[in-house]
Amino acid sequence: MRRSVKYRVVTTVERVNNRLTRAALRRGWAPNAFTLLETTGRRSGQPRHTPVGNGLDGNTFWLVAYHGRQSDYVLNILNNPLVRVKVGGRWRSGTAVVLPDDDPIARSRTMRYQWDAALGRMMASQPLTIRIDLTS
Repeated sequence: MRRSVKYRVVTTVERVNNRLTRAALRRGWAPNAFTLLETTGRRSGQPRHTPVGNGLDGNTFWLVAYHGRQSDYVLNILNNPLVRVKVGGRWRSGTAVVLPDDDPIARSRTMRYQWDAALGRMMASQPLTIRIDLTS
């Protein structure tokens, strides 16, 4: 799959930020606006951790993947929808559902942490909504 120029530029910057945020989330140091998403690597079968915005709403976790199907974690979800999210220091399991007909920009405007969602909208190349139905 050919990735867009915007995707390549933004992800170059995000790569450093994600490493720092991932480390902070693992240690419980990151702000509540962020959570850790665990998917299963589609090739390796190993757990993969990606920092994402905190979209928790009761037993549903909303996620706007700002690069859509260009993102490795989205491809992992499409391969295996069983995921976990670490919210408030606690892992919760769930099943992810990709919603191609949902309006991801409108969805991002409903997110609790609007400063993070606004940054995501600015960097978005192919936004896509994902709903995670949490079971625990």
